[in-house]
Amino acid sequence: MARKQLTEADPPKKRRPLFFAVKITFWAVVAYFAVEGGEYGTSDLFNVRTRIGDTKVAIDSLKLVVDSLSHDKKDVMTNPAVQERIAREEFGMVKGDRELIYHVLRPDSSAVSPDSAARVPSP
Repeated sequence: MARKQLTEADPPKKRRPLFFAVKITFWAVVAYFAVEGGEYGTSDLFNVRTRIGDTKVAIDSLKLVVDSLSHDKKDVMTNPAVQERIAREEFGMVKGDRELIYHVLRPDSSAVSPDSAARVPSP
């Protein structure tokens, strides 16, 4: 088989700029799809890693809260001093016969509370 000899008279092949641009565009799209394509792209993976870190921090702080609350629960269930403090502060309770409740009225107040009226001895 004979090869065709190039001579100086043959014009050089022109590069087709449109074909070259299409080829570059195609490979750019392929590269972009390889990095970002599909259901979970690279940016999605970075977002998930950030959310995982934030969630771990939230879990750690919630563990501290749970530990504190479980310690408080144990105190409320077993410590009589804590039980008494809660009964006094939250519910206004007093110890049996050993304590008295005094209601202090202002001098300008002429109203009598139902509790104080019930304690006044009748003649």
